[in-house]
Amino acid sequence: MSTTQSPQSPQSPRSPRPDGPARPAGRAGRTPPRLRRAGTGLALAALVLAVAAVLDVDDGPLLKIVLAVVCGTAALVVQHLAGLSRQLADQARVSRETRVAVDGTVTAVRESLERHAADLRGAADKRAAPPAPPEGPVEAVAYRVERATPDSIPEQSRRAIAEVLTTGPDILQTFARAELERVVRHMADLNNLTAECAGENHDWMLSLTHSTERSIFATSTSVDREFWNSEPASRYLQAQREAIERGVVVQRLFLLESAEMLDDKLLRLCEEQELLGIELRAAVMQELPPHLQRGTTSDFILYDEGVSFEIEQDLRDVNVKTRLIARPDHVEQRLRRFRELWEAGMNLRDLETRVDDEEDGAWMVDV
Repeated sequence: MSTTQSPQSPQSPRSPRPDGPARPAGRAGRTPPRLRRAGTGLALAALVLAVAAVLDVDDGPLLKIVLAVVCGTAALVVQHLAGLSRQLADQARVSRETRVAVDGTVTAVRESLERHAADLRGAADKRAAPPAPPEGPVEAVAYRVERATPDSIPEQSRRAIAEVLTTGPDILQTFARAELERVVRHMADLNNLTAECAGENHDWMLSLTHSTERSIFATSTSVDREFWNSEPASRYLQAQREAIERGVVVQRLFLLESAEMLDDKLLRLCEEQELLGIELRAAVMQELPPHLQRGTTSDFILYDEGVSFEIEQDLRDVNVKTRLIARPDHVEQRLRRFRELWEAGMNLRDLETRVDDEEDGAWMVDV
């Protein structure tokens, strides 16, 4: 076995090149990973060959070359696996950091939306909650007017109410407050579908007539005979005429206590109202069937089959109270009563014949 060492070239890969140019600093001077791995593999192969030469292995040069190639390849594989492991570790770290950042962003956005929704709910609740009503009578009326819907009270009416409560003589302001409080009380009563006032309320009757869109069904007893000669009756009939012109059906039933009331005065009254377009009938209570004689005989007017305007009399047949009732069961009862009496009544032609027979004494009634 020869112990002579093989000479090493001065340009060996392990020997630095003394006159080579200096490597540039920074990213541009870094060796690519693949070249580093290849260089490491070649260096290991060369080292194996050198060790084999030093030890003077007798198995021939082929074995030395194979051993060097195997060692160099193993070095490349180990380096490649180490690089993959580092890449996977870096990717896992980046994934964790990205997930943490995304979770933080989502949490921040959710908290921001929750705060915004809470602010909106608070603003809506604050806007919906009505302020506490004031204590003074004037302030209370102004408060109720202010809380009314815009459609129920026009802006012009609001300004007029505000001005009359703050300007003019004291007596005018006191009167305005009293009127507003009275109206507010009636509005509060109407929330329960009923309201009433003392005496006859012609304003209610006129307002309801102007508001009607479909029908007016009215009864008129002997208590009303003097009413038809009054000034409110003229305005009431004019309002009914205007209602008929816009398509409202108006029917009036005169309820007479006895046949003695069948006279020319009643006939002229009926003819006058018929000329306005009002449908008229008359019924003598004593001549009706027994089941129709029972029941109310007080005056009532049904507007659009939704509100009953009723007048209550005392024992002296004096009108002492006016009521507005909108309860469905009560209105239905009054409507059924009106239709039954209407079917049993006489029209104007029958009434003319009956009046003539009464005056001639030719009408006989079985008692």
